[in-house]
Amino acid sequence: MAGEYRSGFAGLIGRPNAGKSTLLNRLVGRKIAIMSDKPQTTRNKILGVLTTDACQIIFLDTPGIHKPRHQLGEYMVAVARSTLAEVDVVLYVVDAAAVPGTGEEYIIAQLKEVATPVILVLNKIDLVDAATLANRVEFFRNRLQFLAVQEVSALAGTNVDTLLDVISRQLPPGPQYYPPDMVTDRPEKFIIAELIREQVLQVTREEIPHAVAVVVADITPRPNGYLYIEAVIYIERDSQKGIIIGEGGQRLKEIGSQSRREIEALLGSKTFLDLRVRVKQNWRRQEPALRQLGYDRRLIQ
Repeated sequence: MAGEYRSGFAGLIGRPNAGKSTLLNRLVGRKIAIMSDKPQTTRNKILGVLTTDACQIIFLDTPGIHKPRHQLGEYMVAVARSTLAEVDVVLYVVDAAAVPGTGEEYIIAQLKEVATPVILVLNKIDLVDAATLANRVEFFRNRLQFLAVQEVSALAGTNVDTLLDVISRQLPPGPQYYPPDMVTDRPEKFIIAELIREQVLQVTREEIPHAVAVVVADITPRPNGYLYIEAVIYIERDSQKGIIIGEGGQRLKEIGSQSRREIEALLGSKTFLDLRVRVKQNWRRQEPALRQLGYDRRLIQ
């Protein structure tokens, strides 16, 4: 029936660094997932909600599917795979500027095992010419039947509205699952911790790529109108502590300053950010440590 309200779930799947988090932020109109030029930035399933007068789309951004090298990696891949079975449509996000390889073949094999319709989203089209883009489309069409193929630039916003139209037409009639002003189900502490981790990745560059976890220990309103936020940056080895802190504490100050700017934009209030750095030896390879830091495979459905 024309005008019937639609609602449902769309899962974002793809290789690390395909631009899934950038696309999610663009789709919902707010920054809820951290972005980095390093692969495997997203570690948990992040839910983003877009509500319009015609539909409500619940997006699930997942870690990039890759060959895991430690228990954290196994957790991330399990999160991504679980999404395939619980959504109405899958958005298979591909970096159009990258030559397809065994990683894409692996994901295609996973997609062949599910009945969920798949939209191929060729991202970063601003980085390739028309001939290359046509070759990419041919490569993927020869390997899997897609509901649709959409060429977008998540960074520039190119063709994102067209993608939203295709997604909404695929959703079944249904109610709003979440309040219209809600953009994510993740708690405030999780989003703040992710924003801090994003700045650690940005400031330290290649020196400490993925040995970092962030936990927000406390958020307390102060009488002066500021929010006091205490957060702990965990690393795996003593030698990494100096890299995070920097000479005279300058690196930690830079991380704090940039994080505070992002947090204040998110919360709309002034903040006092108290950052601590602690060592938790080899936490990515220890199940109890992973659970303590928020990566619990038992919670993956």
